[in-house]
Amino acid sequence: MAENREDAVRTAPELRLASEGPGEVPPYVPADEADLPRDRNQAILEAAKQVGAVLKRGGHLFALAGSVAVHAHGGSGNLQHDVDFCVRPEDAGPVAATLRDAGLTVYTPPEDWLIKATCFGQDVDVIFELAHRPVSEEMLRRAEELPVESVRMPVLAPTDLLTGLIAAFSEHHCDFGAVLPIARALREKVDWEQVRRDCGDAPMPAAFFFLLERLNVI
Repeated sequence: MAENREDAVRTAPELRLASEGPGEVPPYVPADEADLPRDRNQAILEAAKQVGAVLKRGGHLFALAGSVAVHAHGGSGNLQHDVDFCVRPEDAGPVAATLRDAGLTVYTPPEDWLIKATCFGQDVDVIFELAHRPVSEEMLRRAEELPVESVRMPVLAPTDLLTGLIAAFSEHHCDFGAVLPIARALREKVDWEQVRRDCGDAPMPAAFFFLLERLNVI
């Protein structure tokens, strides 16, 4: 990549987020790293709120995913290293344009299934393929509108969240330890038979289901 990402975040123009009423995100003026929230989880949440507000105002069909979505559904508040949103493949370009117009740094990584942005110094992944399957309109329509602190936004349904995580297991990527706490936290909200059907008979997802059964998670 030609530009230094840290410098790009610091020199980005002001995010143009107008408040729409009580509970909405106030206008955000980029700050240097010394002024960012000191708690990493809070910085990730602030980034999720800002980007979610931008996508809502842009009228895009999207859903929050990843660890922030798990948190919104009542799971752990110990968030992972970035913010994830899902959009349809055909909407990736317009979404990138909306984020750039709002003042965010947006770039295309080597992977061909997402675009990346930065907000509050945090990575934001805009994903249009989950576990090698294109994000569909049906999946996004199943999203539930939930509050992420003060901002309501569509959040990927628990069944779709777990399907995406479990279906991604393979010989090269098989971190059961990261997904097990999520399965425990959301187990009563997940249609496990649907997850089984969507994952098919692939060996690594099957091994994870065996583990869930032995631990009485399902």
